[in-house]
Amino acid sequence: MTWLQALIIGIVEGLTEFLPVSSTGHMILVSAAMGMQETEFLKTFEISIQLGAIMAIALMYIRRFFKSWDIYYKLLLSFIPTVIIGFLVYDYVKMMFSPLVVSISLIIGGIVLIFVDKKVENRQSKTPELEKIPVKNALYIGLIQCVSMIPGVSRAGATIVGGVFNGFDKKQATEYSFLLAVPTMIAASGYDLLKTPLDFTSQQIMLLVFGLLVAFASAWGAVKLFLILVEKFGFKYFGWYRIVVGLLFLVLILSNVI
Repeated sequence: MTWLQALIIGIVEGLTEFLPVSSTGHMILVSAAMGMQETEFLKTFEISIQLGAIMAIALMYIRRFFKSWDIYYKLLLSFIPTVIIGFLVYDYVKMMFSPLVVSISLIIGGIVLIFVDKKVENRQSKTPELEKIPVKNALYIGLIQCVSMIPGVSRAGATIVGGVFNGFDKKQATEYSFLLAVPTMIAASGYDLLKTPLDFTSQQIMLLVFGLLVAFASAWGAVKLFLILVEKFGFKYFGWYRIVVGLLFLVLILSNVI
């Protein structure tokens, strides 16, 4: 891996981690487009730099986490299904990591987002505050988040859809997705790293740190911009983006370009 490749992948991770477009899917497609081999270091790199993006959201919402202890309880309820199902299907999910699966998932997810955008347009929330979400709804969001284990689905997209179908307006669904990302991604990245042999050179370690910092910076900017875009335009344009990118890479894959 070169420094330029580390920079590009770090930017892609940070920009897409909290958007409903699938950061993992984008990293798989971008690394394939750059002709990078799926080595153990590349897999570890893609996992590790997610922690940089998570650090950004944790710092941005640090006051929100201390506003009420109730939010921890509701996030825990949404997190539990991911832990259980993720542990059971971990090895099967890893077998699905391919540009073809990502492309198809992007297209299907894009269609769902366009549908959800119409559903949530001008909606008034059924829940005045995130902390007040009913227990069963928090669990439902966690179950829907599990679908994002399929590469290309998008964890952010799945939790936003889950929030919309459980009474949130678009801003609440987005913010709950951000908050739920912290325990979910720390656990997922940590578990991946525990199962990955960490025997790298000093230069590779420097590349990991560099990628993590790049992901942190780009995630910070992306989240700020995303909230503005969601308030003004909703989710439909992210849906169309997913469809266009998915179709583009599907054509490239079927043409044996990547």
